[in-house]
Amino acid sequence: NQYTIWLMIPLAFLQAFGQATIMQRAGALPGFGFSSETWLSTLTIMISLVAGSMFALFLGEQITEHGIGNGVSLIIFGGIVAEMPRNIGQLISTQQWLLLGMFLFITVVTVGVIVYVQEGQRRIPVQYGKRVRAMRGNRLMVVGGQNTFVPLRVNSAGMIPLIFAQSLLLFPSTIASYFASTPGIVGSIATFVSTEFAPTSAWYWILYFLMVIGFTYFYTDVIFRQQNLAETLQRQGGFIPGIRPGKRTEDYLNAVMSRITLVGALFLGIIAILPWLVSLITRENMASNTQLLISSAGLLIVVGVVLDTMKQLEAQLLMRHYEGFIR
Repeated sequence: NQYTIWLMIPLAFLQAFGQATIMQRAGALPGFGFSSETWLSTLTIMISLVAGSMFALFLGEQITEHGIGNGVSLIIFGGIVAEMPRNIGQLISTQQWLLLGMFLFITVVTVGVIVYVQEGQRRIPVQYGKRVRAMRGNRLMVVGGQNTFVPLRVNSAGMIPLIFAQSLLLFPSTIASYFASTPGIVGSIATFVSTEFAPTSAWYWILYFLMVIGFTYFYTDVIFRQQNLAETLQRQGGFIPGIRPGKRTEDYLNAVMSRITLVGALFLGIIAILPWLVSLITRENMASNTQLLISSAGLLIVVGVVLDTMKQLEAQLLMRHYEGFIR
């Protein structure tokens, strides 16, 4: 946890500088800069933004420790959901009732699909051999011999691939924006990069789709290899019917995981480019920011937070029920 906090500080300063630079170019922060007249106000702005990030992290940790659910996720959840009334009000004010109904329908269907895929799993049957255990009084007891399963989730990566892909896609355009006004070939290259890596470009969304699929496979493979399921099953005396323990079991689990990860990767890729697909159908400009009532990545976060909070609530209610029963 301490390493996370120390890593967050330089990243927060970098993010604060980027946000302040954008606001300065928009005319909201005319006193931002590193000249002799503005360095003090610039330092104050950046420290204030970083302090706000640290305070939000502190609140998230307090919610996690003393409340229900992940605190930071709940804070992000609130910020995402807060955009929905503004988007609905924007459509109502312009009397775009057909678009409003279509966006509501797409949002509800997307949430249902996300819940279905997020909870989807492939259950691998596992059998445990019977073992004889010595008991007190020279007695022997047969243990084991039960049948169970190993659940392999369709989407084990969550929304991490979307975050990775979006961060890498935004990085070139962010760097190029600082050199767009430079005369000569440098400015031309920077302008080209800023244009092609902007959300208004079709290449941006195609590359986004491919990167999400690639990161889904990469992140799922990293997580799955850390679990060492084949070794754990062999150590506990379990085996998959028809598959020899050890290397054969590991190869079988990797093959099954690769097949179901394809479904999860395509699902995340379609969710990632959903705003672009909706803009093609409705012929709305991507800059209008009304393709969906909530962004596709935001929908993944919202659904994930709600599902996680519901599971923790059920666990708390079950635990309190048992405590009341024992008392």
